[in-house]
Amino acid sequence: MQYLDFEQPIADLEKKIDELNDLSVGDDVLKPEIERLRKKADQLRESIFTNLTRWQRVQLARHPERPYTLDYIELMMDDFVEMHGDRFHADDKAMVGGLAKIDGQSVMIIGHQKGRDTKSRQYRNFGMANPEGYRKAYRLMKTAEKFGIPVVTLLDTPGAFPGLEAEERGQAEAIARNLKMMAVLEVPIISIVIGEGASGGAIGIGMGNEVYMMENTWYSVIAPESCSSILWKTWEYKEQAASALKPTAKDLLELKVIDGIIPEPLGGAHRDFNKSAEAVKKQILKSLKKLKKLKAEKLVENRIDKYASMGVWETASGKK
Repeated sequence: MQYLDFEQPIADLEKKIDELNDLSVGDDVLKPEIERLRKKADQLRESIFTNLTRWQRVQLARHPERPYTLDYIELMMDDFVEMHGDRFHADDKAMVGGLAKIDGQSVMIIGHQKGRDTKSRQYRNFGMANPEGYRKAYRLMKTAEKFGIPVVTLLDTPGAFPGLEAEERGQAEAIARNLKMMAVLEVPIISIVIGEGASGGAIGIGMGNEVYMMENTWYSVIAPESCSSILWKTWEYKEQAASALKPTAKDLLELKVIDGIIPEPLGGAHRDFNKSAEAVKKQILKSLKKLKKLKAEKLVENRIDKYASMGVWETASGKK
């Protein structure tokens, strides 16, 4: 288990517990002390994770052991058939998707995919999709619409790939085209932030009828480090930037950007893959039950109204 810096007191206690367990093989002399330390570790964990700062939640969202899109698909769904390619340029490995069944209901599942080690991270381009990834997502969503199948998207990306070659192939156009299409797609769209939700890279597959965030995730127009770099010319103020951006699930629920928060196991989603997947599955099924009752025109109307109502603005009078 990899621990973040603010989890170090928990790590120290659990290390001590492991050492005592190794010493107490075959007898119960140290059992009371082990139990005492376990209770202390549980209390400490609850204290830490019920008082996390915004920056600490950003760190949890990036934890390298968190479940990714393919993990959720494996744990939540049956009969997954991955679909490849954008029919224009290539198959983007940072964006995965295909047909699957969740409790017998067919869905088109699409999401960003990161890697676990150096080789797989390079293969998945660190979860940063190229234009062909968004065009693949476009193709899959239109296929779902053709057959009346709901769309589920899982967001987890540090942003769309910013390389020169991506811009040359139309990165901004591909994302904009997705947004235009998703606004009027005639099937339900459920979007869930399972890790990082950064900028256009996330919203490019995230315009849902209902949008949810897992408890320890973030969703913002810019990453805290990048915000700090722009405002203060250094990454040193990333914690202050995270606080100002208000990118956490609690913040965005209060701002009415999302529709709800999906709970995680104490300590983060990586602590229990099965429990995390079960919570996500429960929300998907609940949303499907509600959205499948709506006609296509109502789905589109609700989606447009949802995004048009976001934000605060004033109309200028035109008077000097």
